Amino acid sequence: MSRKYFGTDGIRGLVGEAPITPDFMLKLGWAAGRVLMDRFDGSNLILIGKDTRISGYMFESALQAGLINAGVDVGLLGPMPTPGVAYLTRTFQAQAGIVISASHNSYVDNGIKFFGGNGTKLPDELERLIEEELEKPMTTAEKLGKARRIGDASGRYIEFCKGTMPWGFNLKGLQIVLDCAHGATYNIAPDVFSELGAKIIPMFVEPNGTNINRSCGSTKPEALQEKVIEVGADLGIAFDGDGDRVVFVDHKGEIVDGDELLYIIARYQQEYAGGCDGVVGTLMSNFGFELGLKKLGVPFARAKVGDRYVIEMMRQNGWRLGGENSGHIVCSNVTTTGDGIISALQVLLAVTTFGESLYKIKKGMNKMPQVMINVHMAKRVDLSSDQTVQSAVKATEEKLAGTGRVLLRPSGTEPVVRVMVEGEDKKQVKELAQELAKTVELALS
Repeated sequence: MSRKYFGTDGIRGLVGEAPITPDFMLKLGWAAGRVLMDRFDGSNLILIGKDTRISGYMFESALQAGLINAGVDVGLLGPMPTPGVAYLTRTFQAQAGIVISASHNSYVDNGIKFFGGNGTKLPDELERLIEEELEKPMTTAEKLGKARRIGDASGRYIEFCKGTMPWGFNLKGLQIVLDCAHGATYNIAPDVFSELGAKIIPMFVEPNGTNINRSCGSTKPEALQEKVIEVGADLGIAFDGDGDRVVFVDHKGEIVDGDELLYIIARYQQEYAGGCDGVVGTLMSNFGFELGLKKLGVPFARAKVGDRYVIEMMRQNGWRLGGENSGHIVCSNVTTTGDGIISALQVLLAVTTFGESLYKIKKGMNKMPQVMINVHMAKRVDLSSDQTVQSAVKATEEKLAGTGRVLLRPSGTEPVVRVMVEGEDKKQVKELAQELAKTVELALS
């Protein structure tokens, strides 16, 4: 059975359009409660956290009502980063945790993510069972559940984040600009970094329900870049709306993306933490990142785009580090899911240990020029069996002569094929990408 509502990262869409409606969320809470009650013994508790979107209040109430109707007790966390919900689900030994968020999207979108009791995303099979339950008429449990607000949720998560650092670690002497995207980290991240001794200049920490991710956050860090230069800070850190992604800005105002951050963490582990067993990236990870890890003697593997695929490959390989160039980084030696704050702390641990600027440390990895062109898909074609396209790919790779990479990837959300070329020469890469995109366009027209 294919899934009707769940995608690779939960359920997401425009507020007010099915399935992102109050009546659906009521039924979803009931269905999830029924499935999880039947599958697990022990705790009768499910936690709900949310980001700062105005629609979060509406969906929190609807989910809560559905869960209570299914006989489940509910713990309300309030605004909480997605990884914070995963952590608290584990520590409260809850059946599951629910996050109401659309991550880096605008406030007009919202969505739902589920975590199991172990703090990892629900397996596909459980999502299918929830969808099956959604097709049944809603009934009321003989014993209704109850709800309570967990008042110390933020404090618990703040202490957890700080506790992932070695004894004696501090950030004294560092001036850091924090961009919290008016999102779920707004009341947590400043406390974490200031309590560790850094001088913090917070930005975008005044959510009003509609300004989440608006010209700020990890996908739009231009204001952070300007602020770092303006105040002469050592570095800047930007989170996305739900706090599971992070990007940095060095003291020169240059972006340090997920690939570069992973490289820095891997280098620290290799040189100071007993070695890095390997790193999982994605099909979109920069080729320069792969070469940088090779110089360090660190194995590298590519998973499909999406954090669940990264985590799955990390488990298969027995590796503890992986992530995406978007800044979604998983450090499984300290937590179970992508966590912007914890990933940022891992980078700062490396920076303070190396005793060098972030700008200098990132130079250990030579990020290659990358050009990506979206080609509209007028009709669905299997490009892997199109001889003309494959000949063009082979010719492009031969021109790169082992110093670059070619990728054709259909988008999972848009009717486009992403044509990507990487290499050492920026001008050549652009020309090759344009030539290949023309060939792909002819095949798809």
